[in-house]
Amino acid sequence: MYAVCLRYARHQLEAQDLMQEGFIRVFDKLGTFRLQGSLEGWVRRIMVTTCINTYRRKAFQNEKFGLENVPDEPVAPLAVENLGEAELLKLVEGLPDGYRLVFNLFAIEGFDHAEIASMLGCGESTSRSQLAKARRMLQQRLGKDVVNEHERKTSH
Repeated sequence: MYAVCLRYARHQLEAQDLMQEGFIRVFDKLGTFRLQGSLEGWVRRIMVTTCINTYRRKAFQNEKFGLENVPDEPVAPLAVENLGEAELLKLVEGLPDGYRLVFNLFAIEGFDHAEIASMLGCGESTSRSQLAKARRMLQQRLGKDVVNEHERKTSH
């Protein structure tokens, strides 16, 4: 569950706080578990909801970032192939809060935009917009990482 919280948090201490708050809710709601589905899935959903509620209170919808200069160029397939799970998670971790939240819910947790909008109290168009901006920012960062890696290899 720490890994789930870490994907939504800005840093490890915040992930620990989210996990602790999530487990408090798990224990408070343990009597409502109906033995339908896995306990892990039930706990995971509570953790995700805890993370979402935390960021809803922070009103991520008001964030603005200078994305006017983000290129719309595709990322080379080798960029993704050469990255490991830790590097990809680090890139996602570096996204602004709102982008990271929507990206995690859509790409990792598998929620659709209607569900995300309902959870976050925003419109579906806001969810789509946040996801598109997150993808563009990840593409930009992937592109820089590939260029930096190529320069490092050719300079030796």
